[in-house]
Amino acid sequence: MLGDDAELTAAVRSAQDGDETAFRTVYRAVHPRLLGYVRTLVGDPDAEDVASEAWLQIARDLDRFSGDADRFRGWAARIARNRALDHIRMRGRRPAIGGDETELTGRPAESDTAGEAIEALATGSTLSLIARLPQDQAEAVVLRVVVGLDAKSAAETLGKRAGAVRTAAHRGLKRLAELLGDDPESAGVLDALPPQREPRGRAVSSAGVTDTRARTQKDM
Repeated sequence: MLGDDAELTAAVRSAQDGDETAFRTVYRAVHPRLLGYVRTLVGDPDAEDVASEAWLQIARDLDRFSGDADRFRGWAARIARNRALDHIRMRGRRPAIGGDETELTGRPAESDTAGEAIEALATGSTLSLIARLPQDQAEAVVLRVVVGLDAKSAAETLGKRAGAVRTAAHRGLKRLAELLGDDPESAGVLDALPPQREPRGRAVSSAGVTDTRARTQKDM
């Protein structure tokens, strides 16, 4: 297990035992990327509110979660996605992500995206590019690259097959590279980072809901 993952796993377990400092550690480690994912779904104006709702549920249900850092990221992403979709239905709006795929065709990529990722994907400029991707590609890219899920966990979050998520993420990254190549001001966004995370093959389960101690966001 990677050092950061080991620390997050330990923090999650301590938080489950009631350690408020550990919960703040979990929040600070996961929230920025989770917020980036929520932004791709509901747009920037509502993202903070939806993310707050997700964290309230995460805090409430934490005692029933079982797993390591990888599984926690996936579990948190599923909660955030459900809260985002609820918000979209309540507002009667479509997800912020999506677009006409035809507008991205015919632009040759200058680099192989297999070993590349998005360091600044949560920034407004890059999210505006992601908003031009088809919805499946946008979610796959954010979950795999920003949230850091492996293909299996991302597939569970989206209710799809792992192979389909891998393909969508690859196509989305390729199209982002093409768009970034056409935009000199954004050229530094796509950097060479570790490749997308792959599952380690451990069998871990996550669970549902319980009404236990509640934490407010100001405590995080």
